[in-house]
Amino acid sequence: MPLAVPTSDERTLAILCHVLTIPTGFLAPLIIYLIKKNESSFVTAHARESLNFQLTMMIAIIVLFLTIIGILLIWVLGIFMLVLVIVATVKASENKLYKYPFSIRFIK
Repeated sequence: MPLAVPTSDERTLAILCHVLTIPTGFLAPLIIYLIKKNESSFVTAHARESLNFQLTMMIAIIVLFLTIIGILLIWVLGIFMLVLVIVATVKASENKLYKYPFSIRFIK
């Protein structure tokens, strides 16, 4: 739980860090992270988590594309990613921090 209750704008940006990954991948959380990293710890935490997860999933997709069986299982990873993005979005809307499972912490 964050130390201070986030403002409405902070909550909106935290939600966008997760939702915008569906059309943009890692770009939206990266941009939000770079803009807000010194202004809001709540937004920064969500952007960092989302960015780390998207980078981890990008690596997983590349690895899966290198195998025949992996190509057939890409849709499973897509559903997994979508479910976790929805969970993270709900947590952000509840002013809670969320840690994606199976995420490599590239940015700490």
